[in-house]
Amino acid sequence: MALYQAPSFEALERLSRSRDADLARRELENPDRIRGRGAQSNRTGRFEVHQREGFDDGWNNVEPLPVFETIEHTERAKSIITTNDSPDIGFDRSINAYRGCEHGCSYCFARPTHAYLGHSAGIDFERDIYVKTNAVEALRAELGAKSYRPKPIAMGTNTDPYQPAERKHKLTRGILEVMLETRHPVMITTKSALILRDLDLLTKLAKLNLVKVAISVTSMDHKLSRKMEPRASSPARRLEAIRVLSEAGVPTAIFASPMIPAINDMELERILDAGKAQGAVSAQMILLRLPGEVRDVFREWLLRHFPDRVRHVLSLVRDTRGGKDYDSRWGTRMTGEGPYATLLRQRLDKARERLELDAKLPPLRIDLFEAPTLESRQMSLF
Repeated sequence: MALYQAPSFEALERLSRSRDADLARRELENPDRIRGRGAQSNRTGRFEVHQREGFDDGWNNVEPLPVFETIEHTERAKSIITTNDSPDIGFDRSINAYRGCEHGCSYCFARPTHAYLGHSAGIDFERDIYVKTNAVEALRAELGAKSYRPKPIAMGTNTDPYQPAERKHKLTRGILEVMLETRHPVMITTKSALILRDLDLLTKLAKLNLVKVAISVTSMDHKLSRKMEPRASSPARRLEAIRVLSEAGVPTAIFASPMIPAINDMELERILDAGKAQGAVSAQMILLRLPGEVRDVFREWLLRHFPDRVRHVLSLVRDTRGGKDYDSRWGTRMTGEGPYATLLRQRLDKARERLELDAKLPPLRIDLFEAPTLESRQMSLF
C-alpha cells in the first residue's frame, strides 16, 4: 500500500476524449472485485485528510484484493423523523431506517451523505449499511409526544426502505405496524418487490386512506437495469408489484426516475405504458441530478459501461443545468431547464394525458391519528 494523488475526473474525461478509454478504465476498480456494485471506485471521503489507494508497484508480490462484501453497522438513532423545508418536494417529514443503500444506483443523490460518516460516496455507500435498530421504538416515542401533530411521513426519500437489509431486520415492517396502530398517513417510494411482503399492512392502511406507494422503474431493459441498479428488483418484478398493489386497492404511482440523457430517456413513454397496464394511477419523472460526489461516481459508471457516450451524456446534462454539472436551485433541480429538459417534460405531459396518468394520488387523512400508548419510564424498570 502507498499514498498517491488519484487522477482527477477531468483527466479521466480527457482520456476518454482522446479515444483512450481502455487506459482511462484502468484507473477504476477491477470489475471482478465489484460484482453487483454500481460505483466503480471507492475514493476516500472528502472530509478525510489523506487519500489512499492500493496499486501494484511492479514487484509482482501484491495479493489479489477481496471482493467488496456488505458490512452492517448498528446504530441507535436519537430521533427517526427528519424534517425539511424544501418547497419543491411534496412532504416535509420523512423516515430512513437505514443509512446507505445496497441497491447500488450510481446516480443516487444520497451518496454524499456517507462522507459525513467517514466513508466513501462510492462503493462504501453500497456496502457499509447502517441499521437504526431502535427505529420502531424511536418512532413510537416521537408520535407519542404531546406536541406531535400528524402529517404524512415519506419513506424511501434517502435510501430504499426495502433494500436487501430489510429482509433480515424488518424495520420498515415494524414502522408500518406503528403507522397502522396509530392511524398515521405514510408515503412509500421503492425499487423493490419486497414491498409485497407487507401487503397485509398496506391493504389495511389503504382502506383508511392512510397510504400511497410509488414504484420507481428506470428501464424496461433488464440488462440496462442491472447496470444501473445492480441489486434492485428487476423491471418485471417491479411492474408485478404495481399490479398486485393496485389490485389490493393500494393507490400506486409509477416513477420514471431518473431520466438520464442518451441512456434511458428514450424509454419514458414505454415505462409509463407498462405502469398503466399494471394498474398505476399516476406517473412522475425526475431528471438526473448530480450533486457533490455523485457527479464523479456517475462519470466513472459511464466510463465503465458506456465509454463512447461519456461526452454526449455529460454535455446533455450540462445543457439542462445552465452549463454546470448540477444546479441546486429549488424549482429547477428536479426538472432542469433548457430545450432538452423542456422537451422531456412535454413528452411526460403528453404521455400522462394519453394514458390518464396525470391525476395526483388522493390526499391522505390525518384526522384518524391516535397517539400510541407509551410505557412510563418508571414502569419500564420492572
